[in-house]
Amino acid sequence: MAIITLDDLRESSGALLGVDPGTKTLGLAISDRTRLISTPLKTIKREKFTLDAQKLFKIYGDNNASALIVGLPINMNGTHGPRTQSVRDFCTNLLKLEDLPIFLWDERLSTMAVTRGMLEADMSRKKRKENVDKLAAGYILQGVLDRLRN
Repeated sequence: MAIITLDDLRESSGALLGVDPGTKTLGLAISDRTRLISTPLKTIKREKFTLDAQKLFKIYGDNNASALIVGLPINMNGTHGPRTQSVRDFCTNLLKLEDLPIFLWDERLSTMAVTRGMLEADMSRKKRKENVDKLAAGYILQGVLDRLRN
């Protein structure tokens, strides 16, 4: 496969695996098969790309996912900076190892929204650090699920 469009995603079915790619971690979330609800899954501590990809592919397969939803960190003014290119490169390298559909989703403010929610819930700094990446992946994935329904 390759980088797919929203229309391509609408034509497929099954669970989606959300990914919030950071420099130190990959936050992961999974949808249900009916694509209504996103659930934060886990955080992978990044090591070497090939090891990270193997872990990601295993989780993808174990959850019978039909596509990866990857958060694309676009700047607030809509421009694409170095982090955007880094995520695009990450996806290109994934596709060199495994042929799967990848959908890129604008993730502006996802981490901020999740952090605000954790602060409002009076979550400790340690708990916030442990959960922010997988919760951000869940937020990104839920945005796609909501868009697919509208």
